[in-house]
Amino acid sequence: MIQIRTSARMPGVMKDRTLQGFGQRLKAIRTSKALTQQELGELVGVSQRVVAYYEADDAQPPGALLVELAHALDVSADELLGIEPLKEKLPPKTARIRRRLQQVEDLPPADQKAILKFVDALVESRGG
Repeated sequence: MIQIRTSARMPGVMKDRTLQGFGQRLKAIRTSKALTQQELGELVGVSQRVVAYYEADDAQPPGALLVELAHALDVSADELLGIEPLKEKLPPKTARIRRRLQQVEDLPPADQKAILKFVDALVESRGG
């Protein structure tokens, strides 16, 4: 269930409303994707300090940034807000490897082939 806090000074003021646990969810999703605050900030066009601010429990981003965060983290806005449960939880090492492999997809075919040969040789040398 989603709980919304309002400021005691001005109850009901939209600006002061926050979803409890948003910052914890943002941090958990970011770390599960093996991203630093700096890297996430670069993906959405904000500084590391802004990401750290939104990971605090008493802050949440405006709607436009929320959409960008969800896209960068490859989750739905509903998952990021805690409305829907997260669909996939990867260990940080697996997420880091997956992210690197996605970067390899953007390389020229010759570079991709060279990387695959290297990985194959390494795995074979380790007995895999």
